[in-house]
This record gives sequence, C-alpha cells and structure tokens, in this order.
Amino acid sequence: MAHLTQRRIENVDGNFYVDSTCIDCDTCRWMAPEVFKSVGEQSAVYHQPVNETEQLRTMQALLSCPTASIGTVEKPKDIKTVQQSFPIVIEENVYHCGYHSEDSYGASSYLIVRSQGNILVDSPRYAPPLVKRLEAMGGVRFLYLTHRDDVADHHKFREHFGCDRILHGDDITSDTRDVEIQLSGTEPSQFSPDVLIIPVPGHSKGHTVLLYRQKFLFTGDHLAWSSTLNHLYAFRLYSWYSWSEQVKSMGKLANYPFEWVLPGHGRRYHADSETMCQQMQKCLAWMENS
Repeated sequence: MAHLTQRRIENVDGNFYVDSTCIDCDTCRWMAPEVFKSVGEQSAVYHQPVNETEQLRTMQALLSCPTASIGTVEKPKDIKTVQQSFPIVIEENVYHCGYHSEDSYGASSYLIVRSQGNILVDSPRYAPPLVKRLEAMGGVRFLYLTHRDDVADHHKFREHFGCDRILHGDDITSDTRDVEIQLSGTEPSQFSPDVLIIPVPGHSKGHTVLLYRQKFLFTGDHLAWSSTLNHLYAFRLYSWYSWSEQVKSMGKLANYPFEWVLPGHGRRYHADSETMCQQMQKCLAWMENS
C-alpha cells in the first residue's frame, strides 16, 4: 500500500501520487498516460485528473499497480465502481484484466470471452474483486500461459475455477509441473477453430503466442510496441534463451494476419492488417541489425 511518507517529490501537488516503491513496470503510464509519466526511472503524477474519464483511468491504474505504489491523499469514494469496470474491454469480446502481479513484474493479463469457454491469457493477481467479475462473465475454462515468467497466481485460478492451464513443455518449471495441457514441438497448434497457438522460441525456449480469430495476437514477452522507437520491437536485453532464434520466430510470425498486438510487457498496438505487416517488417529489420 502506498504511503505519503514515501511520496516521490517528482509528483505534482494533488490527490494522486506515486511512492518510492515503484518498480518502473510502466503499467500506470500506458493505462493513464494523461496522468503518469516516467521521471528518474520510476513513475510520477505530472497531471492530476480533471474529468470523469481521467479519474476512472487513474483509479484503474491504481488498482492495477503490481506493487500498490499509487496512492491518494483522500480516501477514494468510487472504489467499488472502479472495481466493477474490470475487466476493461479492448475490442469486441477481448478484455484487459488489470490487477497486475508483482510476481510477473507487472505483466498484463487478458480475457477472451467465448461460448466454448473463456480463456484467461497469462495470470493476473488473484484479487477477489476481479475473481467475482470473472465469475459474472462466465468464469475461466482455460488459463493459457505464454511462457514461464508470467504465471503469477495460476495455482489459485486453477483451484477456484477448475480451469485447464496451457503451457509449452520447454517452459515447465517446478512451479508449473502440474499444468494440465503441456504443448510440445515447434509447429503451430490449432487449439480450436478460432485459436491458434504458435511457438516462438527466443525470449524463452518454450515461449508461445496465441492468435485469436486471425485478429488478436497475445504476445507475452515476444513482441510489443515501442513508443520510443515508434515501431514494433522485441526485448533484446531480455532474450533469455536465444536472440537468433527469436529473430527466426519473428520472421515466421510475420506471415500471419492480425490487427492487435496485446503483450504481457510493453505497449499494445492496433492497426489494419496491411499496416501491421509493414510494422512487422520494420521490426524484423531492426532485430536483424540489433
């Protein structure tokens, strides 16, 4: 929980602030960019919310902060309303869960609502308000884990919802050895008519991405948007398994059509298929020269 005694001096005066426990995960800065910015390798409030939309986004960022480093001088009066706003719709039946976990260094988690059974993409924090909302939206049938890093509270979600967890065998650890569905090999797996799981070794040996309806690509730590570079990119400094393999994986991924890049870490990106194809080529050119 944030404490006024640890409030960063870089915050502007007002109700919201970030304290010194911030781990610079970037969550608040992309959820409420009109309020938060990076200052000295941590986040800070540079503009207090001035309308209902900014207030809601700031409170959503507060609840999503993995280290509870965002605080308010006055006790929030709208907390239950904000809790009800999760998961946050991205487009159609795809949602951002919020409630990021420190165990996954603040990685994003997503929900796909389907008549065949909802899919939770990577694990958020097991927060009771979020669990209640997931129950109201049909529960969780599958918990798909992109890779070994962003598993967070997967055991708790399995215990509560009885969901089958999905993870590639090459990324199994002592914490995930009991996962129900273990993928193998390097060929894509047609999990269902609308869900394709594509192995993309690089960041980790068993990293995979999920392509839903040839439109939504859930990329874990494989691919994201860089506001600094102004193009799609991969995390060169965090390619724990093999950068050369990750370049090859990206080349294969560039052959698939999609309109959304929804990462665990980094910024999401949305464009038509043609623009996305061009962005993937920029990404590949950058990777090959990195």
